[in-house]
Amino acid sequence: MDRMRVLNGHIRSEDVTDDGSSPLQIAPTLATPGYEGFQHAQTMASFPPAAHDVFRFDDLLTQEERDIRYRTRAFMEKEVAPVIADYWEHAAFPFELVPRMAKLNLGGATIKGYGCPGQSVLGTAMAVIEIARVDASMSTFIMVHNSLAMLTIGLLASEEQKRELLPDMASLKKIGAWGLTEPSNGSDASALQSTARKVEGGWVLNGRKRWIGNATFADIIVIWARSSETKQVNAFIVRKGMKGLRTSKIENKIALRCVQNADIFLDDCFVPDSARLPGVNSFKDTNKVLAISRIMVAWQPVGICAGVFDMCVRYVGEREQFGAPLGSFQLVQEKLARMLGNIQAMFLMCWRLSKLYEEGKMTHELASKTKAWTTLRGRETVALGRELLGGNGIVADFLVAKAFGDMEAIYTYEGTYEVNALVAGRGITGKAAFKAAPSRQPKYVQA
Repeated sequence: MDRMRVLNGHIRSEDVTDDGSSPLQIAPTLATPGYEGFQHAQTMASFPPAAHDVFRFDDLLTQEERDIRYRTRAFMEKEVAPVIADYWEHAAFPFELVPRMAKLNLGGATIKGYGCPGQSVLGTAMAVIEIARVDASMSTFIMVHNSLAMLTIGLLASEEQKRELLPDMASLKKIGAWGLTEPSNGSDASALQSTARKVEGGWVLNGRKRWIGNATFADIIVIWARSSETKQVNAFIVRKGMKGLRTSKIENKIALRCVQNADIFLDDCFVPDSARLPGVNSFKDTNKVLAISRIMVAWQPVGICAGVFDMCVRYVGEREQFGAPLGSFQLVQEKLARMLGNIQAMFLMCWRLSKLYEEGKMTHELASKTKAWTTLRGRETVALGRELLGGNGIVADFLVAKAFGDMEAIYTYEGTYEVNALVAGRGITGKAAFKAAPSRQPKYVQA
């Protein structure tokens, strides 16, 4: 409990029970390499070696990017893999891992200065895939913090706001969330209904947000709301504990269970003038942030599928049926070959997208096409992994079941597959097809 309290009071006093425990705190059961009653294959507690990089993609990276990749991999395999399945099972966030993750120096990612590392887009992507390889929830946590909350501040905040907020966020002493999606507006985000009314000395925010990652414990939430005066979308810094701000955890998810997604309720929430981000003057400004975050979401399935493939390669070598290792059967090898092909193609597509962004040549249509395609292929790959593990394919301790569920969330967030495919289609045809064609009533014809 002491370590939990260290994280800036993320657990309130009213959350603590009479015996001093907290409903958010679990005693993680260290997953054993093999169950007592099943000694035929190792669980994810002893994470399998990487077997997925057969095309030597490391040769495409700089030394700095390789260093980010391998120190992140070592942390995830040693510190996270042995305990994360229990957190996932309990839908609890592993707060105790955050101070240790901070030592990786990933906070702020591509932002330069203010205590941030100023990594390349590819360096940031390497961290994302190595985190996702072990646990997609943790990769979503850091992506929301870095590529949404911090990046919005880094690109669109005032110099004073940057100096105040970014250093503590870079060290993960303060955690960020990003509030755009609403209950009535998911894919059609530009139709958001939350309002910001100008009053003396600040703004009064009203509205609802949904599916906001990190929101139950975030210190800083970037809220997007429409100005009552100009009808344009603005962005505001809302801090934990502000009057009129309430969050409620979304329960019973089957995916990204460690991520604390929340409904946000804004009821006459006053924020001072200093809380408004001066670089946001219309909804179009969200694209400055989503350009990078969509790249990172496209990379997430690469990491998830790499972990599933690595687990499957080890599993089919350990598990025997009909007197032979599973890996000796033709159908098993065909599935592995298909999985590996998907991973190589997904990596190359994301790598090229990242390079195009760095060269200033990426378009939103290309980003959407890549995100749609990697999540589609990711779905196929984790499904093949689930087949290869048989009954153990539905047990979270063997990684694949957890990854199978997590892919469902990534297939949908940051634009559903269908919406991203339509953005790509707009790039191909030059015609937008987001709105249904108007219905035409057939003329009455007398027989």
